[in-house]
Parts: sequence; structure tokens; C-alpha cells
Amino acid sequence: MKKFAALFCLIFFTNSLCAQKTTVNDLWWKRNNLRVIQMNLPSYEAATINADSIVADLITYSANTLLINAGGIMAFYPTKLDFHYTNPFMKENVLGDVIKKCHQNNIKVIVRFDFSRVHESIYKAHPDWCYISSKGERIINTDMYVVSINAPYVQEKAFKIIEEVIDMFPIDGIFLNMPGYQVNNPYEGKYHGIDQNDFDKKAFAAYAHGKVLPTEENKADTLYQKYLEFKKHTVENWSERMHKLVKSRNEQIAICTYSDKFVDIIRHESQSMTTLPYWPYTASDNVGNAVNSFPDHIISNASIQQISFQSRYNAVEPQEVQIRLYENIANGSGLDLSMMGDMRGYEDERNYEVIRKVYAFHKKHEQYFGKYKSLAKIAIVAPGAWPNGEPMQEYRGIQLMLREAHIPFDIIEDGQIGNLSEKVKAYKLIILPEITYLKPEAVQVLKEASKAGTNLIATNRTLFDSPETLQELFGAKIEKKDNDGAGNYLVPDNRSIFKSFPGQKMLFWKFNLGLYDLSGADQKLLPVLSKGRPGPPEIIGGHEPTGYYALGIKNHAKSKALIFPVNLGRIYYMHGYQEHKNLLLDAIHYVLPEAPLDIQTNAPQRVEVILKEFVKNNVSNKEKINSDGLILHLVNLTGFSGNTYFEPLPVYNLNFKIKSAKKPARIFSLSSGQPIKFTYDNTFINLTISKLDGFEGVVMEY
Repeated sequence: MKKFAALFCLIFFTNSLCAQKTTVNDLWWKRNNLRVIQMNLPSYEAATINADSIVADLITYSANTLLINAGGIMAFYPTKLDFHYTNPFMKENVLGDVIKKCHQNNIKVIVRFDFSRVHESIYKAHPDWCYISSKGERIINTDMYVVSINAPYVQEKAFKIIEEVIDMFPIDGIFLNMPGYQVNNPYEGKYHGIDQNDFDKKAFAAYAHGKVLPTEENKADTLYQKYLEFKKHTVENWSERMHKLVKSRNEQIAICTYSDKFVDIIRHESQSMTTLPYWPYTASDNVGNAVNSFPDHIISNASIQQISFQSRYNAVEPQEVQIRLYENIANGSGLDLSMMGDMRGYEDERNYEVIRKVYAFHKKHEQYFGKYKSLAKIAIVAPGAWPNGEPMQEYRGIQLMLREAHIPFDIIEDGQIGNLSEKVKAYKLIILPEITYLKPEAVQVLKEASKAGTNLIATNRTLFDSPETLQELFGAKIEKKDNDGAGNYLVPDNRSIFKSFPGQKMLFWKFNLGLYDLSGADQKLLPVLSKGRPGPPEIIGGHEPTGYYALGIKNHAKSKALIFPVNLGRIYYMHGYQEHKNLLLDAIHYVLPEAPLDIQTNAPQRVEVILKEFVKNNVSNKEKINSDGLILHLVNLTGFSGNTYFEPLPVYNLNFKIKSAKKPARIFSLSSGQPIKFTYDNTFINLTISKLDGFEGVVMEY
């Protein structure tokens, strides 16, 4: 019995240790202190890269994680799989050497896989594995062919490739590049359409009870809607299988990609823009969206060095990279940088000093980064994780208004509202910038939030496909949702609400101006004037009331719901006239007067102000949840001109009045390490920053 008891205790103790090893907080990436450098290797660089120089550069630049090629499109290691094309320039054990020497220097290694394409030799042996359009076209990049996600290469062979790499190398993570369905050749800017591969046809027919795979992307088509469900189902099913495989081999291997299901690290990208105006808040946008939409994940937002696919060998401006990296830190991501090749002999090294400086700054002060809680009372709903087109312009314009006014806000992806019910209901104001569609469960969450006291502001075509919701929440009924507003004027009529228009009687308009019946609202404001006569000067005029209004306000028992059936955000994003921003700011002040009071400052509009509550990010207190204080991040954007990035201008004597329930024990600057004088009046912390260069972190420690 004693032997049995001892054996039982040993088993129990061993199992307890194993359980401890796999707790969430013991997973290496959960520390959220990533400083990633991705070396996106062209095939030919495999002949020249050197493990010692790679590790030396990572140490010089304070990186703690390397992301480097392993397989998929081509193997950067000696594969034994006949369906895995080997890089012809590969040195025998370069990947193994890199991993070994990184680990000797406490640097984690995430290896990159791209299963979107196969080499021509694989295609010729298995053409049925590859994409084919309705016209019989393949998507080809030189000698690489796009594959079909439901064909055997992705569904079977990809798992064999990952198994082989895990068996051969002690990797810390895998990164899946370009997952999912392909309809475009992004490197040539050509659209090909829905994949018509026989495996896709059979898989869709099985999922959709015999229905035929659609050939056109038409959101109004119920068959295409079914296809969207099918795509989501198949991608998530593949991701789940991959997750089970990887974690069965080693729970300490992190899975990283651009989606959220069955993933440990969500990766996003700050990319160079191809159209004006440029967006200097791309990192704040990406990280803010992800950390609030997926609070259980670690976010790693990559600053992409290249200007575009066609301009790989030129990097974006150093000041743009600096802004991106500081915005990552300020919003709760680690640092992440993606470059073509290794760091030696790089074609454009202008950013190296910025990278070295910011990565070293993060390393030195990492205990103050990565464990943040938002204090925002306002949430902006994002049209997806990768917004584009007019909804993107509307969304960014609304963001821009609040950022310039230094009003704190969170971002939540539209598809996540239904999954974050309690979080959403805790906000005092939710803004929906042209959120044209929401799932029924998300609509229900908004209705419940409104009843509980959350104010709503919607713009342009928000919820146009749900007339009953528009009527119930906003008292609005669409008569004409698409109407060119160029030439119309709005009248800021109620000066008790619209306080920002001294000297202005009419506000010009452009872009969409929806014609809505607002008779169900309690107030109809901003009368719309007709287009009248634009010229010649001798005959201008004739702008008469049309009977339509650009703002409706519906009073609920505990909240208000405001609708602007106009492109309010887009017009500011594209043209930047203050009158359009002031329409929204006055509306916010009306429904939430305390919105501008949490942070009061004389900082210029081009100083980005980000306030968070923090817990010290130390290994010793990884379980701690109680706040250690507040941290104020300031990102100096004064060098951004709209179409380029210059060195920021120094800004002097910035005063801040910050709402705080506690008096800090001390306040100090992260950039200088020096204490900052302050006063506290039981409600507000008052302090002055004597000089702001590129970035500042102000720690207010309890």
C-alpha cells in the first residue's frame, strides 16, 4: 500500500508539474514583449546568409524573435518530401544553424510557411492541385502556381511539411503567410475570380447540399453568401486541424497568422499606401482594432519595409517606420519589422538607426509595455480587419476627428460585436461609421446597449440592409441612400448643440448625402439646402430648404441615438475641412459632455495622445492584474505632411490634465528617466512636458 501510495503521489506530482508547464501564463509569447525582425529571404540569399552574422545583427538591434523562411513555396532546409520543392541555393544546414545560435542567445525563432503556391515542377506532376479560373486561367508568378485550398497539397501535404520541420528543428513558432482563398494575382494586380478547381466544386457541393460553385463575387446573390460561409468553414476547419497537429507535438510552439481562430499570435501589417492621403495612424489603427476585438490574443503588427510589391528594394521613410513602431508600443503590441533578406548588404539601410533606437528603447523599458487596459468610454466600430474602399475612408475620417481632438477611443471589429457583449455594453458611446451590415446577434447587442445607456452615432449607409433596426434605434427610414451631395449645403441650425460655427451659416457638402425620412426621430437637425445655382458669380444662390435633414436624434429611456445619413468621415478624411469634423465633435459633446474631459491638453492636433492603465510586465508578477498606474504615450506626427514624412518638429511646454482616481507616487519620463513635477487635486493629475521630440512615454506610477 505504501508503494502504491508513493507511486500515486509521484504520478500526481508529475501530472501537476506537466499541468503547470502548460498554463496560459507559461506560454512564452504570452509575455507580450515581442521584438520581431522578419528576414523574408529571397531564394538566392540562402547561398550567402550566415548564422553568426544574423544572430549578431539581431543582438545589435535588440530583437528577441526572428521570423525566417522554412517551407511551402520552397524548402530552406534539406527536405525528404518529393512534393516539397527545394531551394536550389540552399546551404545544407543553414536553418538548423540559425535556430541553434539564436537559442544560444535567448532569441526565439518563428519559421515561415507559405502554402499559397507550388513550383512549376510540382504543378506539372499535379495540375489538379492548383487554381483554375472559370476561363481556364492559372495564377502564375514566373514558375510558381497558386494552389487550391481544398486540393490535396493544402489539405494533406502541408501538414506533412510542417510535421517534418517540427521533427527536424526545435522551433518556437510557425507563421502562415497568405492563407486562404486566392482570387487575385497581387504581384501583377490582376483579378482572376473564384477558383473553379474540381476539388473546390466537390467540397462546395458537399457543404451546400449539391449546389454549384458560384463563378461571380456578388454579395446580393444568396449562392455567393453560401460560398462565403463555405470559405469561412473550410479555412477554420483547416486551421483547427493545423492547431491540433502543432500542439500535439509541442504546446510551446506559437501559431501566428492574420486570422484569429486557432491562432496564438494575430499578425497585422502596416503597409505603405498607394493612394493619397497617406494614413499615419496605421499601426494605432491595426493594433487598436485587434487588441480590443480579440482580447485573448497577442498582437504583432509588422512594419513592412518595402514601399510596394513593385518596389521591394526601397524602404518607406525612416520617420514613417518610427511612427509605426512607437504606435505599436503605445497601443499594446510588441515590435515587428518585415524586411526582404537579411540585414547585411541591404539595398536601403536608411531605417536601420530608427530600428536600433526604438527596439533598444522597448528592451530597456519593456516592464512598462504590453500589459495595458483601456480607459476609453467611446468605441468606433471598424468595417473588418482590413478596411478598404469608401467604408475605409469613412472609418478613418471618424478616427481622425477623435485623434486630433485627443478624445480616447477603442476600436472593435464589426464581426466581433456579438462576441463581446459585456465589453460593448460598458461603453458610453459607440460610433458606427458606414457599418453597412451587422450579424443579427451584433444588432441585438447594440439594442441592449442602447437600452442600458450606451449612446449611438451612425453615419452614411450604416445598417441600410436592416430597415427595422434603423427605425427602432434611430427613427430613420431610407428614401434614397445613394445621392450625390455635391452642391448641397447644410445649416448648423441648433446653436445650443452646434457651438463650433461662429460666422458660418452654411456648410458645403460633397460625396454621399442620403435622403432619409427622420419623422421617427425626436429631433431633425442640419437642414439640407438644395444645390441652387453655382455660377457664374452674378447669378449664384437659390439654395432653398429641401425638407431633408442631415442629422436625426432619437431619445431612448437612458440614451440617445444619432444618425448622420451622410459621408461625414469620408469628406474629412479626403479634404480635412474643420467644419465637418466639428459636426461630429459637437454631436459627441452633446450626448457625452465628459468625453473631452478625461484628457485635457494644449498639445497640437498632430501629437497623438494615448493613455493606458498598465501592470508592470515582469516575469515575477505575470499573474498580477491590479493596476500599477497610468502611462501616457505621445507620438509626434508634426513631420507628416500628408504625402511624405519629415523629421518631427520639437514641441514645447505641453500641459496635461488627466483624470485619475489615485494620486501617483511618482511621475517620470521614459525617454530621459527624469522625474516630472505634478500636482493632484483628488480628480486630476496636472503636469507639463517641457519638450517633445519624436516620442515620449510618461509613467504615472501608483
